[in-house]
Amino acid sequence: MAKISYKDAGVNKEEGYRSVSLIKDMVAQTHDKNVLTGLGSFGAMYALGNYRNPVLVSGTDGVGTKLEIAFKVKKYDTVGIDAVAMCVNDVLCHGAQPLFFLDYIACGKLEAEVMADLVKGVTGGCLQAGAALIGGETAEMPGFYKEGDYDIAGFTVGVVEKEMLITGNDIQQGDIILAMPSSGIHSNGFSLVRKLIPDYFVDFEGKPIWETLLTPTKIYVKPVLDIVKRFDVHGLAHITGGGLIENIPRIIPKGLTAHIEKAKIKIPAIFSYLQKQGVEENEMWNTFNMGVGFVLVVKPEEKDGIVKVLNNLGEEVYEIGSIESGENRIELK
Repeated sequence: MAKISYKDAGVNKEEGYRSVSLIKDMVAQTHDKNVLTGLGSFGAMYALGNYRNPVLVSGTDGVGTKLEIAFKVKKYDTVGIDAVAMCVNDVLCHGAQPLFFLDYIACGKLEAEVMADLVKGVTGGCLQAGAALIGGETAEMPGFYKEGDYDIAGFTVGVVEKEMLITGNDIQQGDIILAMPSSGIHSNGFSLVRKLIPDYFVDFEGKPIWETLLTPTKIYVKPVLDIVKRFDVHGLAHITGGGLIENIPRIIPKGLTAHIEKAKIKIPAIFSYLQKQGVEENEMWNTFNMGVGFVLVVKPEEKDGIVKVLNNLGEEVYEIGSIESGENRIELK
């Protein structure tokens, strides 16, 4: 009987070893003194450091079908940023500093250079967030994933002192809602995007539209944590799938309503383009971020100070509404 190897079954261990050699220096850039292990350990270790009453905040997410566009145009070095952003922006909503990040990458056939590009994005996102990339898993699964297809997801853990935890419970009538712009579509709604745009090379604003579609999700961690340290922020929301309509109510206490003025929102051209392909306005607001990537709910007397600090950090921020009494939790008008 002929002998068969793991490589004959479609799993190339040597390519896996080569991918590790390509990424190890990139990963090391994200490490700080609290990282106690390197690549290859069975478990990644991170020293928590000096906290009085720490609360750990965890989050996990993936990039979704945005990946299909990356595969089609063979552009792999941005979606790793998306994987990080979707996780760290979520834990940020509770005032937590992301400590570390782990990724999971699955494919049909491992290509070391593609893997390195994916991890290049992950390390870039971790550097933006101030998180250490301390581990991960690469799964080569021939016959399960098509050759050339990859999936990427991530997991992060952040920390916040218990007395600094932000839950939205402090939100009150009269608070101001501030918006920080998105960098584009981010990583939600791409199943609809792919239906609307079958040709990723069609011209949009003088360049192939895929370049706009693959713009990575903005990471808000460093500027928002700066604000949280200086001001009494009542609520934070990451605007992901379902847009403002689904995400803002997650932080609004019972008996209050977030009144949002659509006319104040600066809607990027890509959303207008998508709507013109045949999407009703309500569907747009129920699916996409529409140009708002992150929301802060703050005291009216602190609004100007927060805007000034963020502007000095090079961040755009502007008022889009206020908190009023009511039972709907959100109203867009």
